[in-house]
Amino acid sequence: MSVLKFIVYDILGQASLLVGFMALIGLLIQKKPAAQVITGTVKTIVGFLIFGIGSSAAQGALSGFQELFKAGFGLNGVTPIAEAITAQAETAFPMVIALIMVFGFAVNLIVAKLTKFKNIFLTGGHSLFLSAMLAIMLKALGLSDVMAIVIGAIIEGFASAIYPSIAQKWMNKVTGTDEIAIGHFCCLAYALSGWVGSKVGKPEESTEKFKLPGWLSIFKDYIVSVSLSLGIIFYIAAFAAGKEAVQTLAGSTNWLLYPLLETLTFTGALYVIITGVRLFLGEIVPAFVGISEKWIPGSRPALDCPVVFPYAPTATVLGFISAYAAGLICMAIMAAMHAPNVIIPVAIPYFFIGATAGVFGNASGGWKGCVLGAFITGVLISVGPAIVYPIMQSVGLNGTCFPETDFNFLGIIFNILGKMLGKW
Repeated sequence: MSVLKFIVYDILGQASLLVGFMALIGLLIQKKPAAQVITGTVKTIVGFLIFGIGSSAAQGALSGFQELFKAGFGLNGVTPIAEAITAQAETAFPMVIALIMVFGFAVNLIVAKLTKFKNIFLTGGHSLFLSAMLAIMLKALGLSDVMAIVIGAIIEGFASAIYPSIAQKWMNKVTGTDEIAIGHFCCLAYALSGWVGSKVGKPEESTEKFKLPGWLSIFKDYIVSVSLSLGIIFYIAAFAAGKEAVQTLAGSTNWLLYPLLETLTFTGALYVIITGVRLFLGEIVPAFVGISEKWIPGSRPALDCPVVFPYAPTATVLGFISAYAAGLICMAIMAAMHAPNVIIPVAIPYFFIGATAGVFGNASGGWKGCVLGAFITGVLISVGPAIVYPIMQSVGLNGTCFPETDFNFLGIIFNILGKMLGKW
């Protein structure tokens, strides 16, 4: 019994070792060479550990920003960044998140095998984010780890197969084929953008007939876009709070330098988080891809959103601008209404989500569909997080949340359920 306890609780209770073990199993099933099995297992474990290291640094920078925003405006500023909230959740529910992700992929394969929803979700980062969101929601309801894992895996598996199907009609218009699906959990927004485009414009009025300034391409680099967008708002909060409040937080650092250094610290932490995510997902996803290809003929891979960018490069930039403008307007409205939590539009999620929505809108409605579809998407990824954020706070997670529409749709359902059960 002591040996079993050591394996189950001490070894597999470590999320990094658990994820590494799952990668090991997947590689062994595919009969990979010993060197590849060892390399894949070790990189998976190290990547997960790096992911956790970035978490603490990101939380520190966000807490300083929140203090200044609250002192300056009397409001709580919340940055919707999936990587940041996932990193926080990983420190609270590491084993639950890891098991939901692994078993959720298994459920995805079963659903694809047995139903008409043949999508195999291969965007590992978003699978991780959904696992974190489900862990947060289910634990907030007071469920045990076992129940959270079981229910979370079932929800994730079905969501991974069904959500891409919602946007598939419009994805086909983007790519001109039915061979791939969109594997990015904003499928509701992308489908809506495609539908809106079909009502307001014509595909022949494509954005690709426009020429945009080359300097706008800097927002494709998340290090630059996060630093610029968060840095500007950090300084606005600092000046609103005043020198004395900033210096109290800054300690020996000059109060004018503090916002800059904290912004760059957060950006660096985000880079560490993303590096860790890419490292361990780069090993664990291929370990399971071969299994899905072998067991589920006729399946369709659901791929990350940049897969659509080459189809309409100009729409990606116009979509970002439109979505970000919507985020800024929503922020101003929330602040004017003294909302308890104000969503701060950090550029990187608005770029990827807004750009993709722009491509979908353009495919069905040209430049009008691109601009309007992305603008509506920008509103959704501002309002949705504001509704769901209190659930994050209920389990001790602060300062950030998920921007993805598909997550927040589920979150709103959990919010209603929690209120009915008197959990918050």
